Amino acid sequence: MPLVTTTEMFKKAYDNGYAIGAFNVNNMEIVQGITSACKKLNAPVILQVSSGARKYAHHDYLVKMVEAAVAETGLPIALHLDHGPDFETCKSCIDGGFTSVMIDGSSKPYEENVELTRKVVEYAHAHGVVVEGELGKLAGIEDDVNVSADDANFTQPEEVEDFVSRTGVDSLAIAIGTSHGAYKFKGEAKLDFDRLATITEKLEAAGFHNYPIVLHGASSVDQRCVAMCNEYGGNIAGAKGIPAEMLRKASSMAVCKINMDTDLRLAMTAAVRKSFGDEPAAFDPRGYLGAGRALIQELVEDKIKNVIGSTDSMN
Repeated sequence: MPLVTTTEMFKKAYDNGYAIGAFNVNNMEIVQGITSACKKLNAPVILQVSSGARKYAHHDYLVKMVEAAVAETGLPIALHLDHGPDFETCKSCIDGGFTSVMIDGSSKPYEENVELTRKVVEYAHAHGVVVEGELGKLAGIEDDVNVSADDANFTQPEEVEDFVSRTGVDSLAIAIGTSHGAYKFKGEAKLDFDRLATITEKLEAAGFHNYPIVLHGASSVDQRCVAMCNEYGGNIAGAKGIPAEMLRKASSMAVCKINMDTDLRLAMTAAVRKSFGDEPAAFDPRGYLGAGRALIQELVEDKIKNVIGSTDSMN
C-alpha cells in the first residue's frame, strides 16, 4: 500500500463522528511507537513533520521511515507537512513524496493569506496532494511557530466561507481556544464549541458539506508523563493541556484531524529520564530509546481509544 491523502480518511471520520490522530514525528522510535499503536487498534493515522523536524532528521530519512511504516503495518498513512511557512517549503515536500501539506499563512494579513494558500493549493492539486490552511492564530510555541497570547486571535466565522471558496483548500485549521506547547493555559481550559458550530453551519450553507476542520495545539499534556519527568530530574512545572473530554466532543462534531506533538515529546523524555534514573550505568541507546518507544505506543493507544475515537475505524 502506498502513502495516501487524507481525503477518504476525513470523509469516513466525519460520517462516523471520530477524528484522525495527526502525530508529529522526528525519529524512528517515534514513528514505530505511533504506528504500532495504530496497527494494534486498527486505526488510520497521519504522520506529520514540522520544518524543524525536516532540519533535524532530513527530508529523505523521514519519508523513507514513514514508507517503511506503511510496509511494516499495512496501515493507510498520510505524510503531512505541519505548519509549512512558505510556498517553497510546501513545494519541496510535494515534490519529495508528501501526500498532504499545510500552508500556515495565519500570521499574514487576510488577503496575503488567501493568495499564498491559493498558490500552494494550485500546485498541490496539480500533483495529487491535499492542502490544509489556517485562519486565526493560536498562542504558544512549537518549533518555529511562536505566537504570544496578545497576538493570538480566534477564527472569525464570517471569513471562513470566503477563505475556503477563494483558496480551494481541502481542510481548515481554526482557533477556538487550543494553544501550542506544554503550557497552554493559566486558568481552566475552554474551547469555543459555539464558534465551531457556527463555522460548520456557515460552510454547510455555502455548499461545503461535511467540511473537515482541524485542531492544532490539542495535546492533553499527559500528567503522568509530566510527573515522571519531574521525578527523574526534570523541571516541567505547571504544564497542562486540553482535557480529553473536550477533544472527544470536538471529534464528534466537525473536527476530523487533531494534532498532537507535546504529549509525544513528554512521553519520550519521561521514559528516557526514568531509564537513566533507574539504571545510571546503562549506555545502550536501544534500552532508553526503546523505553521511549514503548511509552509513546501506550500514550497513542490511549489517545485513539479515549480522545479521537478511531478504534477499529478501518473495519
